[in-house]
Amino acid sequence: MSDACGCGDDETTPAGQDAEEHEAERLWEVSELRFAAVAGVLLLAGLVAGSMEQPTVALVLNWVALLVGAWTFVPSTIRRLAKRKIGVGTLMTIAAIGAVLLGEVAEAAALAFLFSISEGLEEYSLARTRRGLRALLSLVPAQATVLRDGSEAAVSPGDLRVGDLMLVKPGERVATDGLIRTGRTALDVSAITGESVPVEAGPGQTVYAGSINGSGALEVEVTTTAEDNSLARIVRIVEAEQSRKGQAQRLADRIAKPLVPGVMIAATLIAVAGSLLGDPGTWIERALVVLVAASPCALAISVPVSVVAAVGAASKQGVLIKGGAAVEALGAIRGVALDKTGTLTRNDPAVVAVVAAPGRSEDRVLEVAAALEARSEHPLARAILAAVPAVTPATGVEAVPGAGLTGTFDGRPVRLGRPGWVQSGSLAGEVERMQQAGATAVLIEEDGQLLGAVAVRDELRPEAAQVMAQLRRDGYHVAMLTGDNTLTANALAREAGIEEVHADLRPEDKAALVAQLRTRRRTAMVGDGVNDAPALATADLGIAMGAMGSDVAIETADVALMGEDLRHLPQAFTHARRARRIMLQNVGLSLAIIVVLMPLALFGVLGLAAVVLVHEVAEIVVIANGVRAGRTRPLPQATTGTAAVLERPTLATR
Repeated sequence: MSDACGCGDDETTPAGQDAEEHEAERLWEVSELRFAAVAGVLLLAGLVAGSMEQPTVALVLNWVALLVGAWTFVPSTIRRLAKRKIGVGTLMTIAAIGAVLLGEVAEAAALAFLFSISEGLEEYSLARTRRGLRALLSLVPAQATVLRDGSEAAVSPGDLRVGDLMLVKPGERVATDGLIRTGRTALDVSAITGESVPVEAGPGQTVYAGSINGSGALEVEVTTTAEDNSLARIVRIVEAEQSRKGQAQRLADRIAKPLVPGVMIAATLIAVAGSLLGDPGTWIERALVVLVAASPCALAISVPVSVVAAVGAASKQGVLIKGGAAVEALGAIRGVALDKTGTLTRNDPAVVAVVAAPGRSEDRVLEVAAALEARSEHPLARAILAAVPAVTPATGVEAVPGAGLTGTFDGRPVRLGRPGWVQSGSLAGEVERMQQAGATAVLIEEDGQLLGAVAVRDELRPEAAQVMAQLRRDGYHVAMLTGDNTLTANALAREAGIEEVHADLRPEDKAALVAQLRTRRRTAMVGDGVNDAPALATADLGIAMGAMGSDVAIETADVALMGEDLRHLPQAFTHARRARRIMLQNVGLSLAIIVVLMPLALFGVLGLAAVVLVHEVAEIVVIANGVRAGRTRPLPQATTGTAAVLERPTLATR
């Protein structure tokens, strides 16, 4: 480990290097701790030899103990000094050399012994939390069954190619991302998204690496290689983003970086002034003790350990937190702005009612609506198309931004759009009723005459009301932002228990509104990561909902909820608040140790060995406290809310 707790050390091992494949899994596998154990045994032997009046043997044993313990940090300190970088290891090296010059070889050996223990414990804690994140990759099976040339063959996941057809039998894990071609099943995705309920899947649906197949055999077309599947991408992103530093980390850096040279200058002044005014030996020794007492090692490692533990634990719960900055921001959020479609709702709209104008038929209303929407990718289009048995596309279809569609069908001009752009006329009451029930109403016009209205509703997620209540109990201010009309937005907001609603918003309007909300309190924006990109970027923190497999969502948001369960949102907030408290506790403890030890060292109350012991114990406490940030709680049981329904029965043709 290269001066691991040295402040200002920005040199990190890139994710994926071979060295990381051999990270210690047991305490005794950490080289620093093995060296420390040897140094400790030699120190003990030297103490015994001294008690038996064997000073020469004791001196030799202490020297060997010093050399063994110093090997864990002196070489890396020299390399850093060659690059004009100083850190905590620099202070420890100077203190050890000074103790030797004063004839205190045993105390220098004790310093090296204790410092090598703290180095080893830090390395072990960081490796342990990194392994927790990288364990996601172990969800990929050792072999995959692929169908080639009409026969089955067992291959390594690394040998899978895009376009291959995998056979996934019941109980097996999916080797890489793909599309189901044949078969239906219930997939266990709990290890990836944190969702405990199996997900139904069938032909045309995406499956992700690490998912466990339930009861039915599947044929899955490979869409990504093993090196670039969803699990590998998550691990790469998190490990890359772990270098980003949150406010608490930056605070530690701001204090530690000037502290190291400042302490060296102060120790030099103490030694020089004391030597001029008193006994040089006494004051040089005290200067060395002050040097060690003020070393900010615990301060420098106080936050990184907490961040790595928190990020790794969250990833196991299906929450992707992109580094220390995101952990810090997530823990400080007090306001939450949520998009409606795909966040509060299922993003699976369906036609719930059709109303025809006088003298017109409901079948004709749907026929014309489907003709205009035939080639549209809009969610409302999918709902309308699913409600008709067959579709004849309209010709000359053009989109009018923010309004609707125009075209020609059966030789007549036709239009479909929102109320106001197409006049609701005699159906004004029906349209209002649809909107008050939480449905989106679209009007259809044929040859300049109102044909009818279609109500499409995207139901709230069953856990939405429970989650909003939890956020309010936790002290968050919640607002809903949507491009839908005011009546529909208010109806869904009432069901979810949200009081502040902003409707009829375009993407740029959402961004402006989020900027306004930020002036009142730290605000997070929760959206789909694509359409809400401006608002996600404007917020203090962007959170993408249901981002599993979405490159855009993962890349643009600071936090991504990989599954579709909204209960992960308050869980993520709680986890981050706790991690942030632990970070601040560690920073406070580290500073308190320095403040208390310096005057005690200056006035000779504590010697070198005592100061080193206190510092290293503090480091162990800081590391142990930081690891606590890796603890998570399971999701609470979901309670299903009751959605409002329109009085008119749903269509038989749906």
